[in-house]
Amino acid sequence: MAQKHGKNYVAAVAKVEAEKAYALNDAVSLVKEIDFAKFDASVEVVFKLNVDTRQADQQLRGAVVLPNGTGKDKTVVVFAQGDKAKEAEAAGADVVGAADLVQRIQGGWLDFDVAIATPDMMAQVGRVGRALGPKGLMPNPKTGTVTMDVTKAVSDAKGGQVTYRTDRDGNVAVPVGRVSFDADKLAENIKSISQTVLKARPAAAKGTYVQHVSISSTFGPAVSLDVNSL
Repeated sequence: MAQKHGKNYVAAVAKVEAEKAYALNDAVSLVKEIDFAKFDASVEVVFKLNVDTRQADQQLRGAVVLPNGTGKDKTVVVFAQGDKAKEAEAAGADVVGAADLVQRIQGGWLDFDVAIATPDMMAQVGRVGRALGPKGLMPNPKTGTVTMDVTKAVSDAKGGQVTYRTDRDGNVAVPVGRVSFDADKLAENIKSISQTVLKARPAAAKGTYVQHVSISSTFGPAVSLDVNSL
C-alpha cells in the first residue's frame, strides 16, 4: 500500500525538479525554503557510493569536525581513570567513569550521544558492547573515540564532530546542521563532509565512486546535488 503524504509534503515536492541535480548553494536554499517542520529541523546529506560493502576494505568509517557544528548539544561520556579522568572532566565531558560507568550502562542507562574511552579501558567497555554497538555508541579508534588524547576527543565531540559509515547498501548519511543555519554555513559543512568522503575512496572501488548525493530536512523531500559543485 502506497504511503500517503500530507499536503505540506506534496507542496514541498512540487517545488523540486525531480530530474535536476542542483548546484550546492541552490540546493541548500531550496531545502531551507521547502522545510515545513514546526521545529528547527535537522539537515542531512546522503551519499550513494559505488562500493561493495561485503568487502572489509570497501567499508567507510570515520569522523570529521564540521566547521560550523551540527546545531546540537551533545552529551559526552568518557571511560577513563586517574589523570585521564581529570583531563576529560576539565575538557567538559558530561559523565566520566570507569567500572561505575560500565555498571550504570549495564543497568540500562544510554542517555548520551558520544562515548569516548582510553585504550586501557576497552576491556571493561567491551562488557557493554552489546548495549553500545546497536546504538552506534561503541568507542572506535577509526572515529577518534578510543584515544589517550581525551581532551581533543571531548573537544571535537562537543564542537561539531560527526561520524560517517557506509550501510550495507553503500549509503553514507550524515547530519550537517539545522534549517536555521545560514545557507553558506550549511554549504560549508556539506563541502567539508563531501571532501572527506571523496578522499576516503577505497582503492578497490571501481567505476563511478559517487553515484548520487542528496540533502533533505527532517520531514522534507530530498533535493539531488550536482556532485561537481561539491
